[in-house]
This record gives sequence, structure tokens and C-alpha cells, in this order.
Amino acid sequence: MSAQEERRALAPRQSLYDYALQLHRAEPDGRLPQGGYPLPDLPPRQGEGNLGWTETQVAVPEAIVPLLTEPDTTRAAAQVHRRLCALGARDRYVRRVTAELPVADETTARALGRRLTRAGTSTAAVTVGIGLLARLGEPEDVPYLKVLGLLRGFTAPAVEALSTLDCSTAALVWLADCASTRELRHLVDALAGRDDEAVHRGLSALPLGPRAASPSQARRIAEAVRLADVLRRDPVDPDLLAQAGRLLSRMTSVRDYRSEVLAYPHAVAAYDALVTRAAQLPPTLDHYAILLSLALDLHSGPSALLDWPPGHREELLNTLESVLHTPAWAAVLAVEPTDPALRHRTHWARRATGQPFTRRTEPTRLRIEPTVRDPADPDVVETRILLDGRPLVPEAFGRGSANSPEHLLDSGRLRATDEPHEVQLAEAYCTEGCCGALYVTICREGNHVVWRDWSRPPAPPSQQPPPDLPEYRFDAAAYDAEITRAENDRSWAWPARTTARLITAGLRARPELLIQWDAQLGWVGTDYTNPDTTQLSFVFRPGFAAGHSAEDGPWLQFIWNLPDDGTPPQERAEAALQRLATADPKRYAKVAGGRREDAESLGYPWPGKDNRK
Repeated sequence: MSAQEERRALAPRQSLYDYALQLHRAEPDGRLPQGGYPLPDLPPRQGEGNLGWTETQVAVPEAIVPLLTEPDTTRAAAQVHRRLCALGARDRYVRRVTAELPVADETTARALGRRLTRAGTSTAAVTVGIGLLARLGEPEDVPYLKVLGLLRGFTAPAVEALSTLDCSTAALVWLADCASTRELRHLVDALAGRDDEAVHRGLSALPLGPRAASPSQARRIAEAVRLADVLRRDPVDPDLLAQAGRLLSRMTSVRDYRSEVLAYPHAVAAYDALVTRAAQLPPTLDHYAILLSLALDLHSGPSALLDWPPGHREELLNTLESVLHTPAWAAVLAVEPTDPALRHRTHWARRATGQPFTRRTEPTRLRIEPTVRDPADPDVVETRILLDGRPLVPEAFGRGSANSPEHLLDSGRLRATDEPHEVQLAEAYCTEGCCGALYVTICREGNHVVWRDWSRPPAPPSQQPPPDLPEYRFDAAAYDAEITRAENDRSWAWPARTTARLITAGLRARPELLIQWDAQLGWVGTDYTNPDTTQLSFVFRPGFAAGHSAEDGPWLQFIWNLPDDGTPPQERAEAALQRLATADPKRYAKVAGGRREDAESLGYPWPGKDNRK
């Protein structure tokens, strides 16, 4: 192929960038499409999809790397296009390989990336261009990446490239792609139209409950609206202040694969602007819960790991404490709501309000803090572990929360013995089988307790690997005292949770209470959506008590609900154990799982609309 022919290689078809720009310019008021524009009809690539990941790791660098130093970027771009079409590698593989390509001349490679993004006519060539600009891009590349991000299949790579150049634009492209609700669509349109007042109205009206906004969505909203700048306005609308608190609180949720607040580049500035104006919020239960949630996370959650100036995090905690302890705010918790959900939330705030403001005269090597999040945003109860004042699990693992107090403390798993034993401290948000867990080996060595031999999955390619975990040595007496204190601290638990713990202890001591009914204990806890209800789960296998049940035989899962009736937990647990001792629980519990045919053959109703409760 001659040089002239190579320069014409991209010309016969409209570039993907020009195609996307044409569609976008036809939108009224610069609107961004939901779900992206469809790609144009493209000619099939030779052998597309035939090249596996292993082959792609070799073939793509061989094809691309020599062209990264070619000064004639038009010629180099034509060669990239031709070679990738001949290879037929999958675009997702090309994207991963491009992220690791060795670059000897950044200026030339950047120029090639620009040529490919602006003039490329194949998805593979544009993918390489976006990948190069993700590493080498500059502010002038933002408009081109934004437009390409409006095409289906390019949103994720374009957002990744934009995130290091202009996180606000990256967030807008991300939100436009997934804006499925009317309120979020209005906000995206206001952002696209650069109408600040409409943006603020849209932000105030945005539902931000746990089912309305995921942690990642909360972060992208904060980035797109430039939350810290919004909060610096004077005066600032109290509704915007409250929404900012909800966004930050959602970002700290552990119901995700990572804590989004740690990925939010302006988190420190947003915290500072919000807490500085916290006293401007009207004292309501909802606002109290927002500020308390932020304080808990600043104290012992992922937010403690942000890049804080010395002493600044402590200053913000002092400010929040002074606000929440004023008479007007303290009066919020003196009210006893009649609504069960509001009452539970009020009781949570009463129990938790002192936790983030505890002063310690001396730094401690180890601190164990069971922590309950705002029940309006149902989440796990986790055992936060602070090593030298830093929360261990979000820093060393970051794929899920620390395990529950029942798992780590009630079981005695954190106690140190002469015999080393491995302990699972945290499990991935999905499951351990999917994304792993965090383990440590605990043992006693003379006057010390040692945490060593850590085990955790490797970081995904798109994330920075967490820091190496060293061997931790604790003074044995101090360690034992801290574990004993944490095991005996029940200040975090509400009555239904305490009832569950006491029932668990009773069944651990008397397993025959269930075995006599051919039942095997599953778990005891509280209902996720109604935390004032204690739940006991067991599996029924005919013949289990006599040792005659078959692994592949019939089985059913039952759940027994015990709503809180105001009786003290000790009495409720004793009554539950007595009932198990004298009456078959299959008569008063409900089938919750197993196989329909087993339920029918054994004479139990299968769960349905009329018998779920």
C-alpha cells in the first residue's frame, strides 16, 4: 500500500466521531441520549472474535507498538486500522491491552490517539485511540471523548479516559447513559444545558434513597454537579445541604464492590463545605440522621482514609458534635414517634450518637467498633477494625464490609490462643466465591498477639492494588482487654438483635431443640426490611434426627418471624426456646425455600401471596 493509499484508508467512511457529533447536534438544547446512540452499520472485520485473550495479548502489541513512534500520524492511524481489522480481536480485549502498551514517545503516541479518536472508522481503532488518551490525554481532548462516549459501546472507555481529565464531564456522560428516572433525566438535561439554577432545582428534587440511587450513582451526581462548589455558594439552600449529606452518606455505603467516597476526588472539599454549614440545616430527625451518619464514617469508616490535612478530620467531627449537642438538635431525639420506622430510627440515633465523638487520651493499636448504619438506608451491621486509628477493611480489602459482631465477637473468633487459627474478617459484597474475602491468622506468641499470613484476592486491573499487609504485633494484655471489651459491649444492639443473639446462644448450648424436629439451624438474625422482627431460619430434612436423611432427599427451608412485642429480649428468647422445646416449629414457621415438589409431597404450603407472613 502506498503512502497516498494509506492516507485515504480512513476517508471513505464517516468517522465514528463525526457520526456521533452529527447525531448530538440534532438534539434539542444539547440533550444527551439515554443509553447512547447506536453504532452505524460497519463492515464486518475479518475473523472477528476468533482471537482469544492470550493471543490478543501478543498480537495487538506487535501490531500497535511500532506505530506509536511513527511521526506521520495519518499513516500510522491507517496502519492501526488495517492491522486491527486483519487481527479480528474483540474490542474489550483491545481495550485491556492498550492500557498496558509500552509508550516510548508520549507526544507521538498522544497525537496518534487523537488521530484515531477523531478520524477512526472502526470500533477497534477508536478503542485504541481512547485507550491512549486515557493515559496521555490533555484538556483539549475532553470534547472529543465526550462525544464518543455518547455511542453505545464507548461510554465506559470514554468515561474512564475523561475521569482523569474532567471528572464532571465524565460523570455527566455516565449519568446520561443510565438516567432512567424522570428526576435524573431532568438533572442531566439541566447539566447539559449548563443552566445552574435548573441544576440546583433538579438536585433538590432528586430521590436519593437506597432504592433510588446506588453508591456509584451518588458519586457521579456529586461529580457532575460539582457538589463542593454548590455548597460554597452563599447563601446555600438547606435542601441542597441535606441532599449533599445524602449523597456523601450514600457514597459511604458498604453495599457495593468498593466505597465510592474513596473514588470521589473532591470528597474532602465536599465534607468541609457541608460540615461548615451544618448548623444551617433545620433540626429534624432526617437531618440528624444524615449528620450522624457522616460523623460515624469520618470516625471509623472509609471516609477516615481520605487525604485529610493534619487534624482537619477531627475538627469536622468536633463541629458535628457541637451542632448535634445543641438544645434544638438534642430535642429531636427526645420525641418518641408513633410510626415504627421513625421510632426505630430515633432509637438508633440515641444509641449511636456518642460513638463518633468518643475522645481517647492515648492512641490505641487496636480498636474494635461494632457499627450500625442509619436504618432508613438498610445495610449490614459490621465490626469495624481500626489498626493504629485507620479502618482496616476498606483500606486493605475494599470489596465489602467487615463481618458482623455475631460472626467475629460472639463466636470468639478474634480471641488469641496458642494454636494459630485463620479468621475471615470480611467478605466481598457479592460472595466470597465470586470476589473473595479477607482472612488473617491470629496466634499468641508469649507476651504478644500476632496477626499474620493475610489472604485476599488481587485487585482488579482497573484499580490500584491495596497496600501490602504487614505482620501486626499487639501487646497481649492490651489485646485481650480490647477483645473482652468489644465482646461485652452491647450498646450498639437493638432489642430484636439482642433477642437473636440470645436465641443463637441457647441453640448452640441445646442443639437438640431443633434436631428433635428433623430440623437443622440455618441462622438467627433480624429481618432486613423490618429490623424489629427477629428471624430464625432452619432446614427441615425428613429423618435428620435419626440420621436417615439423604443429601439428595427432600428438604425445605423455614423462617420463623418473631416481631418485637416490647417484652425484654431475655424473656423473648427464653419463650422462643421453650416453644421450640415443646412444639414442632414447622407448625408456626413458614416455608421460605427449597423445592415446590418437596413442599407439596410433605404437606406444606409453598410461599405465595397469601402465606408469606
